[in-house]
Amino acid sequence: MGRLANLSLRNRALIALVTVFVMIFGGITATQLKQELIPSISVPTAVISTTYSGAAPQVVAQRVTTPIEQAVGGVSGIDSVTSTSSTGSSQVTVNMQYGTDMTAAQQDLEAAISRIKSTLPDDVDSQVSTGSVDDFPVVQLSVTNDSGNTARLADQLTNTAVPDLQKIDGVRAVTVSGAPVRQIEVDLDLNKLDDEGVTTSQVSQTLQSAGLVNSAGSVDSGDRTMSVNVGQRLESAADVAGLKILNSDGDSVAIGDVATVKEKNAPATSISRTNGHQSLSLSITKTPEGNTVDVSEAVTKALPGLADKLGDGAKFSTVFDQAPFITQSIDDLLTEGGLGLAMAIVVILIFLLSGTATLVTAISIPVSVLITLIGLRVTDYSLNILTLGALTIAVGRIVDDSIVVIENIRRHLSYGEPKLKAITTAVREVATAITAATVTTVAVFLPITLVGGQVGELFRPFGLTVTIALMASLLVALTIVPVLAYWILRPPKTIVDPDQVKEAAEAKERRNLLQRGYVPIIRSATKHPLVTILIALLVMGGTGTLATNLKTDFLGSSGQNTLTVSQQFTPVLSLDTKGAQAAKVEKAIKGIDGVQTVQTTIGGGGFAGFGGGGSDSASFTVTTNADDDQDRIQRDVSAAVDDLVDVGDVTVSSNSGFGTSSDVEVIVTAPDSAKLDEATSDVLARMKKVPGTTNVSSSIAAAQPIVQIDVDPIKAAKKGLSASQVNDTLKGVLAPATVGTIETTGDDEDIVLKVADAPVGIQELRDLKITVPTSATGQSGSAGQAGAGQAGAGQAGAGQAGAGQAGAGQAGAGQAGAGQAGAGQAGAGQAGAGQAGAGQAGAGQAGAGQAGAGQAGTDQSGAGAGAGTTGQSGSTATQQETKPEKIKLSSIAEVRQTKVAPTISRRDGQQSATVSLTPTGDNLTAVNADVTEALDGLDLPSGAETELGGVSSDQADAFSQLGLALLVAIAIVYVVMVATFRSLIQPLILLVSIPFAAVGALLALVITDTPLGVPSLIGLLMLVGIVVTNAIVLIDLVNHYRAQGESVDDALIDGSRRRLRPILMTAIATIFALIPMSLGVTGGGVFISQPLAIVVIGGLLSSTVLTLILVPVLYKLVEGRRERKALAREAERHAREAEIAAQRAEEKRVAEAAEAARQAEIEAEQRAARPGLLRRLRRR
Repeated sequence: MGRLANLSLRNRALIALVTVFVMIFGGITATQLKQELIPSISVPTAVISTTYSGAAPQVVAQRVTTPIEQAVGGVSGIDSVTSTSSTGSSQVTVNMQYGTDMTAAQQDLEAAISRIKSTLPDDVDSQVSTGSVDDFPVVQLSVTNDSGNTARLADQLTNTAVPDLQKIDGVRAVTVSGAPVRQIEVDLDLNKLDDEGVTTSQVSQTLQSAGLVNSAGSVDSGDRTMSVNVGQRLESAADVAGLKILNSDGDSVAIGDVATVKEKNAPATSISRTNGHQSLSLSITKTPEGNTVDVSEAVTKALPGLADKLGDGAKFSTVFDQAPFITQSIDDLLTEGGLGLAMAIVVILIFLLSGTATLVTAISIPVSVLITLIGLRVTDYSLNILTLGALTIAVGRIVDDSIVVIENIRRHLSYGEPKLKAITTAVREVATAITAATVTTVAVFLPITLVGGQVGELFRPFGLTVTIALMASLLVALTIVPVLAYWILRPPKTIVDPDQVKEAAEAKERRNLLQRGYVPIIRSATKHPLVTILIALLVMGGTGTLATNLKTDFLGSSGQNTLTVSQQFTPVLSLDTKGAQAAKVEKAIKGIDGVQTVQTTIGGGGFAGFGGGGSDSASFTVTTNADDDQDRIQRDVSAAVDDLVDVGDVTVSSNSGFGTSSDVEVIVTAPDSAKLDEATSDVLARMKKVPGTTNVSSSIAAAQPIVQIDVDPIKAAKKGLSASQVNDTLKGVLAPATVGTIETTGDDEDIVLKVADAPVGIQELRDLKITVPTSATGQSGSAGQAGAGQAGAGQAGAGQAGAGQAGAGQAGAGQAGAGQAGAGQAGAGQAGAGQAGAGQAGAGQAGAGQAGAGQAGTDQSGAGAGAGTTGQSGSTATQQETKPEKIKLSSIAEVRQTKVAPTISRRDGQQSATVSLTPTGDNLTAVNADVTEALDGLDLPSGAETELGGVSSDQADAFSQLGLALLVAIAIVYVVMVATFRSLIQPLILLVSIPFAAVGALLALVITDTPLGVPSLIGLLMLVGIVVTNAIVLIDLVNHYRAQGESVDDALIDGSRRRLRPILMTAIATIFALIPMSLGVTGGGVFISQPLAIVVIGGLLSSTVLTLILVPVLYKLVEGRRERKALAREAERHAREAEIAAQRAEEKRVAEAAEAARQAEIEAEQRAARPGLLRRLRRR
């Protein structure tokens, strides 16, 4: 990486140009980034909603919910399936695995439902919906006017406001809610029907076929070809009333003669109010690429003009708006980041005591930030509380590399080296170390990709932002900082020899106050390593003991100024009664100081006949003053609603900002409803005793009263009736049927056929008159059925044979025999017109006008009524006119009131219920422990089981996955350090230090009383990288000195004292940069940034001490032992060499002595021989 600095120094003009370009383009990018509350994430959940009007929960579960559950069970990628069956509706929630393509999943679910469509009841309609964060409204408005005419206001909104708002750039859709629905009501008069000889089925068939325009082909006319259309559209209630029907006498009768036809609002099934006044709602959603803040501001700006256009005192009130909270959060985080940046620069200035060096470092920070913003734009991420929080957290860290580089450059310049040589040498010395340190810090965020669920989706942009910021800081430190240092920094003016300058500079360093205080400490610590380690272990053990009292939570509260209040009514109250009870809650909430707006939605789809109001709940969206204490307002609202009586169950919850529940849930499953009720009651009673919780409730509400009609099959058969016919008759009377549509002023309106003066109450229902099939003569069907009015071939379904089959008065195929109804009624030979009356179910029933509202059987309208081809192989049946007999329902059936469960819930095929508790404090661990202890003591019925869900399950899953990510991060860090140090042992020194770094983090949480949650765990994950950063820089220099021949002790002392200032500078600068955020100075984004900042500050404090004292001690233990072994081996080698030398010397001495002796002997011999020689010579 040193080569990159050399390349930059050789191309200084190019680096300057690139820097200017980055700053300009980065500034432009900063203004164009989308601003959102949280990252845009896809919610892997599909909801299948099905309406089955009027059906009891048990019927809905059996005929709708169960088939849908079985059908979707085969779709790939499903995590779990839950369902709720209530009166008239079914909701199946399919939770997919994160990462699933929800568009493809939705198509698969729709295909699965289409395959079973034929097995579902005819009048049900299923819709599959999926969503993402972008589907949440950016702005939700309530609209009122002075006249209170919501129908007129709805038309004005639809025709004026909606088109104008949809023109705003970034707006995807504008939806009007709460508007009354207009429809054409045809109220049949049964007496007039009888008088005119017209059946209900004739009216129904006429309405179904009228108003249709069909293509009959084309016709040539001269040189042109024209299309031929048959039929005419209906455009008004008068057109409907004027439709003609042939009666039994062959005369035409207008529908208006037998029914009252009016255009009117559909019966209300819900109430929408704002601050107690009836209102409509406008929801504005944005496009995926839209900017939430820009859309909100544009919508808000357009509202005054729209109000003037609407007139009638129209007033828009904001119920919910994401923009102010987003803007405030971003502004607050920017303020905290700016304060942190300023404090970091001041710290650098104090340490360096040089304005120019501080300027070089300071310039590197905005450049790194701007590069990060460009990276966010390229990766299509927005500016939200997570990405901005990550950038603010990173401000303290991105300056580290520049500090190390600039400090080393200044040190080399102080040695009197030439500027270019000093800069290149200084950068080369630290390039490898800071690269390894940065890569290590970045590497800890790679495991976040392994984290699934909502936590992974939310914090993946956080990790990416930090990664880009740190890599940008490394690039800046190795390219821009050296160039700026070359241009700005000046070497000291001296004419002294460079060696003398260097020696003087090093002497000055040793006299530095920091080094004079630190060197004795490090000498003492390395001389007594066991004592140092023992002290560290005691500190860690003490912190571990304190950590047992550490509170935990999940994500914490976002601090948004909205509350949600839910009200559960007693089952089957009328809509007016629900409205009155909800008004009490509205008044109580509105009286709380700090509450600005209360938006109320009451009820849902209803069932006519007995005053049902639909859904037995109301929801209140409470907007509060953003500057007030949100926790205080929530407590006051809870206290106010708790004092109310006769309002059902009311619960208050805050908005987490992430769509997650803050409730602890206990999921109860059982094999049958009886055991489920018993188990849920036991769990509910025990949960009410759990301390520190409130709003304890069960999803199993009080039993709902229904009317049960038990048809006596014998009595019914004697009258030629079956249970199915009775059901069809009652359905035609009690359940209005949509039989067609008309087009009025461009809008389609339903034509609803119903009976006027429907029975009210059980007694009127018992007295309801049912028409008995009359005796008639006619041709027997091909199936051999001899009864009058029997239909022809193909009608013989299973069970047609039986008592009463051939008797007079039989009505329709498959209806013979006592109680033979349902599937056997469908056949090929449907006789007569008007067979499908209002609410008529089951084809193949014979006889003209067979199943009109309240009229069962054939030949109801006299001879020839609707007579014609009966489908019996072209044969005809002659109807015999007989006055129909009418009987009371009570004469053939028992009509009684009973109670059933208002909802039936299942979880993965098993019946289930949920008991919910809202923690009152911020210690989720304590609540979980108490709940678990309470559940352990329960004696549940056989087959019943419980498990924790809600926020407890979310927390456990997140902690488990982040714990795994932490282990993977440590492994990655180890691999990086092995590659850096080319050693398997030295990286272990730093890994051992990681648990000690957590000491400061946990201690900081305990001292500040901050719960350990997901943001805190992300902070611990960051610490894994941060704690080894300074240690890598330190150990790299120590190894460098050892390579030059210094001993372990000398290398440790020299390396530690020379890295003391940059280590302290980076740590203190980072800490001071995070202090504003840890204190929550502005309050923006504190639920994410504050606990994370506290963890990092605490961890940095302990890790700095750890790096400067414990790491050298551990290094001394490992490398000192290796050095001692090496020295011992060296001493042994020297001893062996000395011994060999001595031995050789001795051998040489002995040899020399021997040689000397031999020479002496020779000389002696020579001396001894010399006299004889002389004598011989003399003799000669």
